[in-house]
Amino acid sequence: MTVSVVIPVFNEEDNVETLHERLKEALDRLGAEYEIIYVDDGSNDRTLSLLELLQGRDPSVIVLSLRRNFGQTAAFAAGFDFARGDVVVTMDGDLQNDPNDIPKLLELIKDNDLVSGWRRKRKDPFFSRRLPSIAANWLISKVTGVKLHDYGCSLKAYRRDVIKNLKLYGEMHRFIPAVASWYGVRVAEVETMHHPRLRGKSKYGITRTIKVVLDLITVKFLQSFSTKPLQFFGTIGMAGGFIGFLVLLYLSVEKIILGSPIGGRPLLLLGALLLIVGIQFIGMGLLGEMIVRVYHETQRKPIYVIKKVLGQSK
Repeated sequence: MTVSVVIPVFNEEDNVETLHERLKEALDRLGAEYEIIYVDDGSNDRTLSLLELLQGRDPSVIVLSLRRNFGQTAAFAAGFDFARGDVVVTMDGDLQNDPNDIPKLLELIKDNDLVSGWRRKRKDPFFSRRLPSIAANWLISKVTGVKLHDYGCSLKAYRRDVIKNLKLYGEMHRFIPAVASWYGVRVAEVETMHHPRLRGKSKYGITRTIKVVLDLITVKFLQSFSTKPLQFFGTIGMAGGFIGFLVLLYLSVEKIILGSPIGGRPLLLLGALLLIVGIQFIGMGLLGEMIVRVYHETQRKPIYVIKKVLGQSK
């Protein structure tokens, strides 16, 4: 198997047949072996029955039916688990991504580990979709250090070994380039076509921006401190505790040497609070270190990723 195409679908009964026709035309021109994995994410319309008909006619189709609507990240994760291709391509099932862009991604993946689409001429409403996306892409690029114009574009290509090392949850599918950067992958971006949605209802809304921000915090923490939590919590704890100690030291000098009353001063409460919170943060960091150690030792999780081995001894 050379190429696996993973497509999550949720209530897309008006689009799946047209999508499959266009996808088959694009993939047949590649002259390579391929499989198409449709992941039905708990649709409550005719989507699953239509996919079953497609699978009956086309042996290259695999249909995964989830028991309920778990979300796009879970659907991608299910597709990745079943994908057998050397290269895994993902795309949306709403006909807004163009299957004819897949050869562009496959050409770039030869020299990269991950290729992301860029909907430069995006055909979505500006204020409800494009403006929040612009802000989110800028923020994600700044925080993670992986600069992409369009994190939200589902049209991407991955080498198999990149996907194999990823564990997805929450809304993490949009952060895959940032998460994968921990493994030292080479990331490229290419302009792709984007079509307006003609049929069906969009599942995206401005409320997703809040989820994106919360997941971004998680990604940044995992990216920087997943194996060294004490450096994160300990730094905050040491800073807060030191400031609290200085405040209490100053008040102690005033009380003992100058005889000034300090019992009713807010500064006393602030100093005590900073010192206590600082100690608690350090304690959280130590607990985090213990959890990380138990996780890596019991699960035998490596803290490194090998790209290749040359001259391995027998």
